[in-house]
Amino acid sequence: MAHKPIRKAIFPVAGLGTRFLPATKAVPKELLPVVDRPLIQYAVDEAIEAGIEQMIFVTGRGKGAIEDYFDIAFECETLQRERGKDLSALEGTRLAPGNAVFLRQQESLGLGHAIWCARDIIGDEPFAILLPDEFMKGTPGNGCMKQMVDAYEKTGGNLVCALEIPIEQTPSYGVIDPGARDGVLTEVKGLVEKPALGTAPSNLILPGRYILQPGVMKILETQEKGAGGEIQLTDAMASMIGQQPFHGVTFDGRRFDCGSKAGYVEANLAMALERADIGAHIRAFATAELAQG
Repeated sequence: MAHKPIRKAIFPVAGLGTRFLPATKAVPKELLPVVDRPLIQYAVDEAIEAGIEQMIFVTGRGKGAIEDYFDIAFECETLQRERGKDLSALEGTRLAPGNAVFLRQQESLGLGHAIWCARDIIGDEPFAILLPDEFMKGTPGNGCMKQMVDAYEKTGGNLVCALEIPIEQTPSYGVIDPGARDGVLTEVKGLVEKPALGTAPSNLILPGRYILQPGVMKILETQEKGAGGEIQLTDAMASMIGQQPFHGVTFDGRRFDCGSKAGYVEANLAMALERADIGAHIRAFATAELAQG
């Protein structure tokens, strides 16, 4: 059975990034670089790799720099050309006209509300969601969203990325109540947002990648506030279980929680070590630092 293709992706980027103050006082957290590419660029590249065509950015006050980032940088590009400089570093930073949509979430009412803000742009199509501060690193040509789209073409319905973590960390995440497993696919019997310690139904969490059917928008329209006094996407998804196919896709790759300072530093170190231009230098430096203790 053919399923409607995933052509659109929502990037919720309205958060204030207070854990990274003072850096985020003037710079959106999504533009913080991992080595030399912003977090949002990695997420957009992941979506493009998965065949997604339209990027929908749900922004907030003070986030105009994200829109500027994906626009033409006329002065920079002109100066680089005049000096005979290579422009390849800017590849992927300019999205085609009409392929980038920016809208505002005027109130900080949670992830579910941010997704609902894009309802008219999504229309009656299934769509992806990527949280940029969850840096998901797959192999070239097989990123997290590509793996999920491949699974969706077989299963249809709704899918979430599933990641195993130590059980004591589950109170910070949405957690899957798992059913039958078939390779990388796990049936989702239920979802619990930020369960109290010792009550999580599994150690499979939702690390910020989703493929959802458009019906979730109708649910979010009347969704009551949940954990943290916010409109939780997890609660809306939970109400769809049993109505449509719902699976978790175990991600084959590495995940860095760049919403935390430690995870952000880890991502920078891991990506730097892989670079042909600086990897050897960074490895030698890190080894020397560790030796000094």
